Amino acid sequence: MSVSPDKRRKMESALEQIKKYTVVVADTGDFNAIEEYKPQDATTNPSLILAAAKMPSYQHLVDQAMKHAMASGGSEDEQVTSAMDKLFVSFGLEILKKVPGRVSTEVDARLSFDKEAMVSRARRLISLYEEAGVAKERILIKLSSTWEGIQAGLELEEKHGIHCNMTLLFSFAQAVACAEARVTLISPFVGRILDWYKENTDHKNYEPHEDPGVLSVTKIYNYYKKFNYGTVVMGASFRNTGEVKALAGCDLLTISPGLLGELSQDHSAVKCSLTPQGAKDCDLEKVHLDEKSFRWLHNEDRMAVEKLSDGIRKFAADAVKLEAMIKERMSNVKNGK
Repeated sequence: MSVSPDKRRKMESALEQIKKYTVVVADTGDFNAIEEYKPQDATTNPSLILAAAKMPSYQHLVDQAMKHAMASGGSEDEQVTSAMDKLFVSFGLEILKKVPGRVSTEVDARLSFDKEAMVSRARRLISLYEEAGVAKERILIKLSSTWEGIQAGLELEEKHGIHCNMTLLFSFAQAVACAEARVTLISPFVGRILDWYKENTDHKNYEPHEDPGVLSVTKIYNYYKKFNYGTVVMGASFRNTGEVKALAGCDLLTISPGLLGELSQDHSAVKCSLTPQGAKDCDLEKVHLDEKSFRWLHNEDRMAVEKLSDGIRKFAADAVKLEAMIKERMSNVKNGK
């Protein structure tokens, strides 16, 4: 017996409907939480890795990373850095066993204003993946969307064939510069933009279609598709399922396990909001940005300036916490504790 399209839609979850229009990505370092929702890709960041590294079920990965670092030798600081790189890659390797596509692994946010250091660290991470038998095509290197980070992305893509995911992206200027650098993917943050507007304006409640984070990603998607840029858009940092559903049709959306769970239980109808054809009809003009014009245009967006700085500080702080945890554990091992 055939089922009517309306009835079939009611039977399908919002998550299943979104997957028809958009590549769904899991935003977590907890790879045991991934399998249930069958995402195509997964993303990690220092904060997610720190949270996962504290879980008892992942202590063997922390131990492996420390042993690898101590065997590599060098000063204590060099060993801690080596352990951090190994730990990020170890989580990535486990995630790649659960997803058919790619994993995003982030370069230390403390390098956000040092292009050469970002390029060097990215190549180091890729070499660790390759030593483990994973081709660089399955890895996206996450870089902060500072001017220096975007230029590092340009060099990694052009000279080394390393695919990049530009993160902590809040402004249209950042998006334009990333497109002109021809990076593989950008991750504009939806929820953190909403957070800023709630904290800094009198407007405290937003419907999905008026959510400033949703509007930002919609504009970026339309700009990229209207002017045929190859860089793809992955909406990130969601605060609620309404934001996710409002961006159905975006190239990719990276979603936390909690919101994936909510979407899998939600059976409301989801329509495709973003389409390449709709983008072609948008009233947008092409922009070119050199370094000076990028810095000016980005600086004109107070929200983006504050959220980029805040995001770098928070990821850096969590990297410091993770380093301290590793350093203490390594010291205990060396002292026979």
